[in-house]
Amino acid sequence: MDANIAAMDDFVMPRTLGKGRTYVYLFPWREQDLLKVGFSRQPLVRLRTLHRRFFDVFDLDRGCLLETGRLAQARKIERDIILRHAEQRSPPPLVIPDAAAGYSEWFRGVCPEVTAALHEAAARESVELRSLRDWLQQWFESRGDGLYEWSLRMLEAMEYETFNVPPELQRGEAARSLRYVMDACEAVGLSLPRFFPDDALAWRATLP
Repeated sequence: MDANIAAMDDFVMPRTLGKGRTYVYLFPWREQDLLKVGFSRQPLVRLRTLHRRFFDVFDLDRGCLLETGRLAQARKIERDIILRHAEQRSPPPLVIPDAAAGYSEWFRGVCPEVTAALHEAAARESVELRSLRDWLQQWFESRGDGLYEWSLRMLEAMEYETFNVPPELQRGEAARSLRYVMDACEAVGLSLPRFFPDDALAWRATLP
């Protein structure tokens, strides 16, 4: 069962980096006029390091990703934005882990300006700018078969724990993992019946 649970992070946070491809990202905070700017080869990994339930705290519709072909290209675009808005820097939200915060990369009150700067960079550099929701939706869709099989393993792990582990020793990690991934898929706009087995859908329907 431990191997199945450990597979959750390997599934959601792949370790293989796209060679050369680097994204400049804009992650707007949902409840404040606050945003995070940066670059990453794995945007989903970056989102999860900032907040495990990133889809609850970041505005996926206002967020965007600029795909560049080289790390140096992404670094320069990010640096230009940071320097341009240095006076609008802001502390990160308290719920962001200190190790992941990136204290010089949070800004307040400049979301339209940063969005415009990314559009300008996309036109100038002839690269693609995509909404964060669209990118995440495509990422999860591309792993549809894996989602189905992984969900079955989580259900098996949950059943094993229920019938073979004393209640006081049950950890519920498989259940938490399955709920998290289903919540994430729903948040980015996927139809859950397309990607998850009926037993997983029935189980989730019983949750508060």
